[in-house]
Amino acid sequence: MYRLDQKLARIRAGQYTRNDFIIADAKDGDMGPSMTSCGPKRAKDGTWSRHYTRPEFLENIRAVVEQDLVDIMLTSASNMEALIEMGVYRNSAVKPAIRANDTTDVWVCRGATYSKQPSRPFRTASLSRVATGTIDPAPGAPITGTDLGLYSITFNNDLDHDYQALEAFHAFREDAARNNFKYFLEVFNPNVDSGIAPDMVPHYVNDVMMRCLAGVTKADRPQFLKIPFNGAKAMEELASYDPSVIVGVLGGGAGTTRDCFELLHQAERFGARVALFGRKINLAENPLEMVRFMREVASGTIAPSEAVKAYHASLSKDGITPIRALAEDNVVTEAVLKAEQSK
Repeated sequence: MYRLDQKLARIRAGQYTRNDFIIADAKDGDMGPSMTSCGPKRAKDGTWSRHYTRPEFLENIRAVVEQDLVDIMLTSASNMEALIEMGVYRNSAVKPAIRANDTTDVWVCRGATYSKQPSRPFRTASLSRVATGTIDPAPGAPITGTDLGLYSITFNNDLDHDYQALEAFHAFREDAARNNFKYFLEVFNPNVDSGIAPDMVPHYVNDVMMRCLAGVTKADRPQFLKIPFNGAKAMEELASYDPSVIVGVLGGGAGTTRDCFELLHQAERFGARVALFGRKINLAENPLEMVRFMREVASGTIAPSEAVKAYHASLSKDGITPIRALAEDNVVTEAVLKAEQSK
């Protein structure tokens, strides 16, 4: 059994402790920004002239999996296949997952304007290919695929586009059932002007997300949700509405190191039980150290501000020049986090 399954079981049984908080590394950016999503290949002094290549990126993913602190590694189907062929998941407690759809609002390639238009549903990955074979739990047995993926929807208060998105979601659930495939559901905030007042958007997102799941029976429901952190009130409202629904938070932009740790701290405090961070890990000066301190913040062993100081100390020890000075990096810059920031 993967560590993820054990944690989900305890959370569903009402036995959650902070050690059960689930952390996922979202390394699925090649389904959106594509080549630039591998991140800049930085020297220790912080300079860089190119992005990582795919082989280098796969080795970076291997390092995170072998560190064994995250619970889920989310990648594209093609990268999951390559990682399996490399033997990365052999005997690993880290669950591989794939981005199961790639709606147009994540198509943020250089020079493109797709993401500025209302989101449309689209799927590249083939569930029958991804789920081919059985993931044998016996020690040392080869992994041939995965039965877990991310499905994403963006609602825009636009009847035609939202109707189309829900039809596609229905078709996906039927395909998932045929292939014994599980999923977690990502719901973004509107990606274009929705005509909804900004202070109402968090509640709109909560409502449309739970409305679209109301007609879905237990067998076809998501394992958990992945949503933006829209503030303490909205998170608390969603997390307390239906205890059978596990809520997770997405990372958003890279921000400061304090933003990363503060988001993790506040999300857990107000009811989230999962964090799926991509750029906050991938763009860090030392991704492995960032993950290490994320785990400590989630577990409650260190406060966000102290974690930033400890992270900078680790960079100094390794001779790595930080992107920002400590004082600047220990500032909460994301507006949604400022109201509840820890001392």
